[in-house]
Amino acid sequence: MLSSEERKDIRALMQREIIPAIGCTEPVSVSLCVAKATEVLGATPDKIEVYLSANVLKNAMGVGIPGTGMIGLPIAVALGAQIGKSKYELEVLRDLMPEDVERGKKYIEENRIKIELKNNINDKLYIEVICFLEKQYSKAIIRGSHTRFTHIEKNGETLLIKETQTEQENDSLLGASDDALTFRKVYDFATESPIEELRFILEAAKMNREASMQSQKNNYGHNVAKSIISERGKAMFGNNLHSKMISSTAGACDARMDGALIPVMSNSGSGNQGVAATLPVLTYAEEMDSDEESLIRALIISHLSVIYIKQYMGRLSALCGCVMASTGSSCGITYLMGGKYENVVYSAKNMIANITGMICDGAKPSCALKIASGVSTASLSALMAIENKVVTAQEGIIDEDIDKTIRNLALIGKSGMLETDKIVLDIMTSKKNKA
Repeated sequence: MLSSEERKDIRALMQREIIPAIGCTEPVSVSLCVAKATEVLGATPDKIEVYLSANVLKNAMGVGIPGTGMIGLPIAVALGAQIGKSKYELEVLRDLMPEDVERGKKYIEENRIKIELKNNINDKLYIEVICFLEKQYSKAIIRGSHTRFTHIEKNGETLLIKETQTEQENDSLLGASDDALTFRKVYDFATESPIEELRFILEAAKMNREASMQSQKNNYGHNVAKSIISERGKAMFGNNLHSKMISSTAGACDARMDGALIPVMSNSGSGNQGVAATLPVLTYAEEMDSDEESLIRALIISHLSVIYIKQYMGRLSALCGCVMASTGSSCGITYLMGGKYENVVYSAKNMIANITGMICDGAKPSCALKIASGVSTASLSALMAIENKVVTAQEGIIDEDIDKTIRNLALIGKSGMLETDKIVLDIMTSKKNKA
């Protein structure tokens, strides 16, 4: 039984990590950093220099920027300087108008922006922006979290500095008081807390459902969702609960990765993680007429499981975020099926035994394909779990203890795949240079 203080801490943690975002969070975070540096400078800069960690660069190269019809970092930087408002955080570009895009294009054409890889840093998430105007300059640094400013200065005067943390502390989502979070506590918080303390999660359901519905109105990205529900798609996959769960989730990803100006509720700094932790659970609940309390508790299990796994994984890694997010949704679906703690553990183990190793090769429209794979795997894992079928501790990276199993997953994603991450970035940058 969790104490009221523990419940309060976990709820606060969830509300820190489940927040609205417009567009892919890496380029949007760059826009946020540019907006802050511009505000400190006091005017639109003549020149902007941007220095990024490899993982931020990778996730920002090929993704659509909301409301622009353009991909990549230059337009995100230009708009951050011209119309960005840092007080909006990950919705920094929400005031965007068509004429702003044209001004942004002109700013790019005038070669005012320089974007480079930041060398000699260990951080996965590092953004440094320096803005110049005549003899003045300003600098802002985001580090460790998509909205966490660690350094701000103007003309040599330091306006903000936060103590440098270790890489592990920077990547961690939890403060020192939250380190005791376990998978059992995730389940207990979701199932034992007074329902009124958990209703905040319905805002994620509302926002992400709306994003999915908006995606049906236009063609976005690779139209993964529309392919699934097309006539050929129905003939191949059927018009059933499974297909609806996949299409509703992939649709929101189709739209946001293509640059639609549609907000979603993110999880742990990722909009796609928020979408994949929400929509499979929500769609299952709606199709099966689950009551509201069951939906709320299932969504809490899903989202808090993602936050818990990301505690070990870090915000950015070589492992695709849909692995963690669809693991969360599988746990939530299992709960909606009537599963108890043991069944929810089974679903998480089945997921980790299956799709661990899916690489992250940057944010882009084809992320919807990986989302679709994650949701499909989540459904199978939940089905097996509710039938008391689970991958055993004698197989692969699965351990008898679920918390150790999660740490094994994180060890692969955070340490084991470091070389994979470097090779992926090399491939992406060399391809870009050839173009």
